[in-house]
Amino acid sequence: MDTLVLLTLTGLGLGALYFLIASGLALIFGLMDVLNFAHGAFLTVSVYTAWRTAETVGGMPGLLLAAVVGTLTGLLLAAVVELVLIRRLYGRVKEQILVTVGLSLAVPALVQTVWGADARPFPVPDALAGTVGVMGARVPVNRFLLIAVALLVLAGIHLFLSRTRYGLIVRAGVEDRAMVTALGIDVTRAFTLVFALGGALAGLAGVLGGLYFGSLSPHQGTSMLVFAFVVVIIGGLVSITSVALSALTVGLVQQYANYYAGGYGDLAVVVLLAAVVLSRPAAGTGSPLTRLRRALTAPRTRSAGGTA
Repeated sequence: MDTLVLLTLTGLGLGALYFLIASGLALIFGLMDVLNFAHGAFLTVSVYTAWRTAETVGGMPGLLLAAVVGTLTGLLLAAVVELVLIRRLYGRVKEQILVTVGLSLAVPALVQTVWGADARPFPVPDALAGTVGVMGARVPVNRFLLIAVALLVLAGIHLFLSRTRYGLIVRAGVEDRAMVTALGIDVTRAFTLVFALGGALAGLAGVLGGLYFGSLSPHQGTSMLVFAFVVVIIGGLVSITSVALSALTVGLVQQYANYYAGGYGDLAVVVLLAAVVLSRPAAGTGSPLTRLRRALTAPRTRSAGGTA
Protein backbone atom coordinates (compact mmCIF):
# COMPACT_ATOMS: atom_id res chain seq x y z
CA MET A 1 0.00 0.00 0.00
CA ASP A 2 2.80 2.40 0.86
CA THR A 3 4.43 1.79 -2.52
CA LEU A 4 1.18 2.58 -4.33
CA VAL A 5 0.77 5.81 -2.34
CA LEU A 6 4.35 6.85 -3.09
CA LEU A 7 3.96 6.11 -6.81
CA THR A 8 0.64 7.95 -6.97
CA LEU A 9 1.84 11.11 -5.25
CA THR A 10 5.10 11.09 -7.20
CA GLY A 11 3.13 10.64 -10.41
CA LEU A 12 0.86 13.53 -9.48
CA GLY A 13 3.91 15.70 -8.82
CA LEU A 14 5.42 14.74 -12.17
CA GLY A 15 2.07 15.37 -13.85
CA ALA A 16 1.94 18.80 -12.21
CA LEU A 17 5.39 19.55 -13.66
CA TYR A 18 4.27 18.42 -17.12
CA PHE A 19 1.20 20.63 -16.82
CA LEU A 20 3.29 23.69 -15.99
CA ILE A 21 5.30 23.15 -19.16
CA ALA A 22 2.34 22.16 -21.34
CA SER A 23 0.11 25.00 -20.14
CA GLY A 24 2.36 27.64 -21.70
CA LEU A 25 2.68 25.54 -24.83
CA ALA A 26 -1.09 25.10 -25.03
CA LEU A 27 -1.69 28.83 -24.57
CA ILE A 28 0.66 29.74 -27.42
CA PHE A 29 -0.52 26.97 -29.73
CA GLY A 30 -4.19 27.03 -28.85
CA LEU A 31 -4.75 30.79 -28.79
CA MET A 32 -2.17 32.02 -31.29
CA ASP A 33 -1.83 28.96 -33.56
CA VAL A 34 1.97 29.07 -33.21
CA LEU A 35 3.77 25.73 -32.86
CA ASN A 36 6.57 26.86 -30.55
CA PHE A 37 9.42 24.34 -30.50
CA ALA A 38 11.58 26.92 -28.68
CA HIS A 39 9.48 26.48 -25.53
CA GLY A 40 12.08 24.07 -24.12
CA ALA A 41 14.84 26.60 -24.82
CA PHE A 42 13.00 29.16 -22.67
CA LEU A 43 12.91 26.56 -19.90
CA THR A 44 16.62 25.81 -20.21
CA VAL A 45 17.80 29.41 -20.01
CA SER A 46 15.42 30.10 -17.13
CA VAL A 47 16.54 27.17 -15.00
CA TYR A 48 20.21 28.16 -15.39
CA THR A 49 19.57 31.75 -14.33
CA ALA A 50 17.53 30.42 -11.41
CA TRP A 51 20.31 28.02 -10.48
CA ARG A 52 22.88 30.81 -10.34
CA THR A 53 20.52 32.89 -8.22
CA ALA A 54 19.73 30.07 -5.80
CA GLU A 55 23.42 29.24 -5.38
CA THR A 56 24.34 32.86 -4.74
CA VAL A 57 21.63 33.60 -2.16
CA GLY A 58 21.10 30.13 -0.68
CA GLY A 59 18.34 28.64 1.46
CA MET A 60 14.62 29.23 1.07
CA PRO A 61 15.07 32.95 0.21
CA GLY A 62 17.39 31.86 -2.59
CA LEU A 63 14.79 29.47 -3.99
CA LEU A 64 12.02 32.08 -3.87
CA LEU A 65 14.22 34.64 -5.57
CA ALA A 66 15.30 32.00 -8.10
CA ALA A 67 11.64 31.29 -8.92
CA VAL A 68 11.07 35.00 -9.58
CA VAL A 69 14.24 35.33 -11.65
CA GLY A 70 13.52 32.17 -13.65
CA THR A 71 9.94 33.23 -14.37
CA LEU A 72 11.02 36.73 -15.46
CA THR A 73 13.78 35.26 -17.62
CA GLY A 74 11.30 33.07 -19.48
CA LEU A 75 8.88 35.99 -19.83
CA LEU A 76 11.49 38.41 -21.22
CA LEU A 77 13.05 35.83 -23.54
CA ALA A 78 9.65 34.87 -24.98
CA ALA A 79 8.67 38.53 -25.42
CA VAL A 80 11.88 39.28 -27.33
CA VAL A 81 11.44 36.22 -29.57
CA GLU A 82 7.85 37.22 -30.34
CA LEU A 83 8.72 40.83 -31.09
CA VAL A 84 11.78 40.10 -33.21
CA LEU A 85 10.86 36.85 -34.98
CA ILE A 86 7.37 35.43 -34.48
CA ARG A 87 5.42 38.68 -35.10
CA ARG A 88 6.49 38.61 -38.74
CA LEU A 89 5.46 34.98 -39.18
CA TYR A 90 1.81 34.82 -38.10
CA GLY A 91 -0.08 32.63 -40.53
CA ARG A 92 3.16 31.17 -41.95
CA VAL A 93 3.38 27.80 -40.24
CA LYS A 94 6.43 26.44 -42.05
CA GLU A 95 8.51 29.49 -41.26
CA GLN A 96 7.39 29.37 -37.62
CA ILE A 97 8.51 25.77 -37.31
CA LEU A 98 11.89 26.46 -38.93
CA VAL A 99 12.58 29.46 -36.68
CA THR A 100 11.50 27.83 -33.41
CA VAL A 101 13.29 24.55 -34.19
CA GLY A 102 16.43 26.55 -34.93
CA LEU A 103 16.14 28.29 -31.57
CA SER A 104 15.56 24.96 -29.83
CA LEU A 105 18.89 23.74 -31.23
CA ALA A 106 20.93 26.93 -30.91
CA VAL A 107 19.99 27.99 -27.38
CA PRO A 108 20.91 24.70 -25.58
CA ALA A 109 24.18 24.65 -27.54
CA LEU A 110 24.92 28.19 -26.34
CA VAL A 111 24.08 27.23 -22.74
CA GLN A 112 26.35 24.19 -23.06
CA THR A 113 29.17 26.43 -24.29
CA VAL A 114 28.81 28.77 -21.32
CA TRP A 115 28.18 26.31 -18.47
CA GLY A 116 29.40 23.00 -19.87
CA ALA A 117 27.61 19.79 -20.83
CA ASP A 118 27.69 18.11 -17.41
CA ALA A 119 24.60 18.06 -15.22
CA ARG A 120 24.78 20.29 -12.16
CA PRO A 121 23.03 19.80 -8.81
CA PHE A 122 20.18 22.20 -8.17
CA PRO A 123 20.30 23.70 -4.63
CA VAL A 124 17.30 22.47 -2.65
CA PRO A 125 16.52 24.15 0.71
CA ASP A 126 16.43 21.96 3.77
CA ALA A 127 12.70 22.62 4.22
CA LEU A 128 12.00 20.98 0.85
CA ALA A 129 14.68 18.30 0.95
CA GLY A 130 12.93 16.01 3.42
CA THR A 131 9.96 13.68 3.25
CA VAL A 132 6.57 13.51 4.93
CA GLY A 133 4.67 10.39 5.95
CA VAL A 134 1.44 9.67 4.08
CA MET A 135 -0.33 6.37 4.80
CA GLY A 136 2.95 4.65 5.57
CA ALA A 137 4.86 6.09 2.60
CA ARG A 138 7.63 8.65 2.80
CA VAL A 139 6.84 11.20 0.10
CA PRO A 140 9.25 14.04 -0.81
CA VAL A 141 7.90 17.41 0.26
CA ASN A 142 8.58 19.06 -3.09
CA ARG A 143 5.92 16.86 -4.75
CA PHE A 144 3.23 18.66 -2.78
CA LEU A 145 4.75 22.03 -3.71
CA LEU A 146 4.53 21.12 -7.40
CA ILE A 147 0.89 20.07 -7.07
CA ALA A 148 -0.01 23.28 -5.22
CA VAL A 149 1.71 25.51 -7.78
CA ALA A 150 0.03 23.66 -10.67
CA LEU A 151 -3.40 24.20 -9.11
CA LEU A 152 -2.68 27.91 -8.67
CA VAL A 153 -1.52 28.21 -12.28
CA LEU A 154 -4.62 26.37 -13.52
CA ALA A 155 -6.89 28.76 -11.62
CA GLY A 156 -4.88 31.77 -12.80
CA ILE A 157 -5.12 30.79 -16.48
CA HIS A 158 -8.88 30.28 -16.14
CA LEU A 159 -9.23 33.76 -14.65
CA PHE A 160 -6.99 35.32 -17.29
CA LEU A 161 -8.96 33.84 -20.20
CA SER A 162 -12.44 34.42 -18.82
CA ARG A 163 -12.26 37.51 -16.60
CA THR A 164 -9.56 39.79 -18.00
CA ARG A 165 -9.77 42.18 -20.94
CA TYR A 166 -6.68 40.81 -22.68
CA GLY A 167 -7.90 37.24 -22.33
CA LEU A 168 -11.15 38.12 -24.07
CA ILE A 169 -9.30 40.11 -26.76
CA VAL A 170 -7.03 37.18 -27.55
CA ARG A 171 -9.94 34.75 -27.77
CA ALA A 172 -11.84 37.11 -30.05
CA GLY A 173 -8.72 37.86 -32.11
CA VAL A 174 -8.16 34.19 -32.80
CA GLU A 175 -11.70 33.85 -34.15
CA ASP A 176 -11.71 37.01 -36.30
CA ARG A 177 -8.60 39.16 -36.07
CA ALA A 178 -9.73 41.59 -38.79
CA MET A 179 -12.98 42.38 -37.00
CA VAL A 180 -11.28 42.98 -33.65
CA THR A 181 -8.69 45.21 -35.30
CA ALA A 182 -11.46 47.16 -37.04
CA LEU A 183 -12.88 47.94 -33.60
CA GLY A 184 -9.68 49.76 -32.73
CA ILE A 185 -8.23 47.01 -30.49
CA ASP A 186 -4.53 46.19 -30.74
CA VAL A 187 -4.57 42.40 -31.09
CA THR A 188 -0.82 42.27 -31.69
CA ARG A 189 -0.09 43.58 -28.21
CA ALA A 190 -2.41 40.96 -26.71
CA PHE A 191 -0.63 38.22 -28.67
CA THR A 192 2.73 39.43 -27.33
CA LEU A 193 1.32 39.23 -23.81
CA VAL A 194 0.16 35.64 -24.32
CA PHE A 195 3.51 34.61 -25.80
CA ALA A 196 5.32 36.22 -22.87
CA LEU A 197 2.96 34.50 -20.43
CA GLY A 198 3.77 31.15 -22.04
CA GLY A 199 7.48 31.86 -21.62
CA ALA A 200 6.94 32.80 -17.97
CA LEU A 201 5.21 29.46 -17.35
CA ALA A 202 8.15 27.69 -19.03
CA GLY A 203 10.54 29.56 -16.74
CA LEU A 204 8.57 28.63 -13.63
CA ALA A 205 8.43 25.01 -14.80
CA GLY A 206 12.20 25.05 -15.27
CA VAL A 207 12.78 26.12 -11.66
CA LEU A 208 10.37 23.52 -10.29
CA GLY A 209 11.86 20.91 -12.63
CA GLY A 210 15.28 21.56 -11.12
CA LEU A 211 13.68 21.15 -7.70
CA TYR A 212 11.94 17.90 -8.73
CA PHE A 213 14.94 16.20 -10.35
CA GLY A 214 17.56 17.81 -8.11
CA SER A 215 19.74 18.68 -11.12
CA LEU A 216 19.83 20.59 -14.39
CA SER A 217 21.49 20.13 -17.78
CA PRO A 218 21.60 22.04 -21.09
CA HIS A 219 19.22 19.63 -22.84
CA GLN A 220 16.78 19.20 -19.97
CA GLY A 221 14.27 21.58 -21.53
CA THR A 222 14.28 19.71 -24.83
CA SER A 223 13.62 16.34 -23.23
CA MET A 224 10.80 17.73 -21.09
CA LEU A 225 9.28 19.49 -24.10
CA VAL A 226 8.67 16.09 -25.71
CA PHE A 227 6.36 15.09 -22.85
CA ALA A 228 4.71 18.51 -22.94
CA PHE A 229 3.79 17.95 -26.59
CA VAL A 230 2.44 14.51 -25.68
CA VAL A 231 0.30 16.08 -22.96
CA VAL A 232 -1.07 18.73 -25.34
CA ILE A 233 -1.86 16.16 -28.03
CA ILE A 234 -3.63 13.82 -25.61
CA GLY A 235 -5.52 16.60 -23.85
CA GLY A 236 -6.33 18.47 -27.03
CA LEU A 237 -6.91 22.21 -27.13
CA VAL A 238 -10.52 22.18 -25.97
CA SER A 239 -9.74 23.67 -22.56
CA ILE A 240 -6.84 24.13 -20.17
CA THR A 241 -8.57 21.71 -17.79
CA SER A 242 -8.27 18.91 -20.35
CA VAL A 243 -4.54 19.66 -20.60
CA ALA A 244 -4.25 19.42 -16.80
CA LEU A 245 -6.05 16.05 -16.73
CA SER A 246 -3.88 14.80 -19.57
CA ALA A 247 -0.71 15.84 -17.70
CA LEU A 248 -1.80 13.98 -14.56
CA THR A 249 -2.61 10.89 -16.62
CA VAL A 250 0.78 10.93 -18.34
CA GLY A 251 2.61 11.40 -15.03
CA LEU A 252 0.76 8.54 -13.34
CA VAL A 253 1.14 6.16 -16.28
CA GLN A 254 4.86 6.88 -16.49
CA GLN A 255 5.42 6.28 -12.78
CA TYR A 256 3.33 3.11 -12.60
CA ALA A 257 4.95 1.65 -15.72
CA ASN A 258 8.46 2.47 -14.50
CA TYR A 259 7.84 0.49 -11.32
CA TYR A 260 5.49 -2.32 -12.38
CA ALA A 261 6.70 -2.79 -15.98
CA GLY A 262 10.43 -2.77 -15.41
CA GLY A 263 11.26 0.82 -16.33
CA TYR A 264 9.19 1.11 -19.50
CA GLY A 265 7.46 4.30 -18.45
CA ASP A 266 8.40 6.26 -21.57
CA LEU A 267 7.18 3.43 -23.78
CA ALA A 268 3.90 3.31 -21.87
CA VAL A 269 3.39 7.02 -22.51
CA VAL A 270 3.98 6.49 -26.23
CA VAL A 271 1.46 3.61 -26.26
CA LEU A 272 -1.04 5.83 -24.45
CA LEU A 273 -0.50 8.59 -27.01
CA ALA A 274 -1.01 6.17 -29.91
CA ALA A 275 -4.17 4.75 -28.35
CA VAL A 276 -5.67 8.21 -27.83
CA VAL A 277 -4.78 9.45 -31.31
CA LEU A 278 -6.09 6.32 -33.04
CA SER A 279 -9.33 6.31 -31.06
CA ARG A 280 -10.03 9.99 -31.58
CA PRO A 281 -12.65 10.49 -34.32
CA ALA A 282 -11.52 12.35 -37.39
CA ALA A 283 -13.34 15.42 -38.61
CA GLY A 284 -16.70 14.48 -40.10
CA THR A 285 -16.55 10.88 -38.85
CA GLY A 286 -17.55 9.07 -35.72
CA SER A 287 -15.41 7.11 -33.31
CA PRO A 288 -13.77 3.82 -34.45
CA LEU A 289 -16.54 1.89 -32.67
CA THR A 290 -19.20 3.87 -34.52
CA ARG A 291 -17.51 3.28 -37.86
CA LEU A 292 -17.23 -0.45 -37.13
CA ARG A 293 -20.93 -0.65 -36.20
CA ARG A 294 -21.85 1.26 -39.35
CA ALA A 295 -19.79 -1.13 -41.49
CA LEU A 296 -21.38 -4.24 -39.93
CA THR A 297 -24.94 -2.98 -40.28
CA ALA A 298 -24.64 -1.46 -43.77
CA PRO A 299 -26.71 -3.30 -46.44
CA ARG A 300 -24.64 -5.44 -48.74
CA THR A 301 -24.72 -4.70 -52.47
CA ARG A 302 -25.20 -7.44 -55.05
CA SER A 303 -22.42 -8.24 -57.45
CA ALA A 304 -22.74 -8.33 -61.24
CA GLY A 305 -23.43 -12.07 -61.17
CA GLY A 306 -26.39 -11.62 -58.86
CA THR A 307 -24.65 -13.06 -55.82
CA ALA A 308 -24.84 -11.07 -52.63
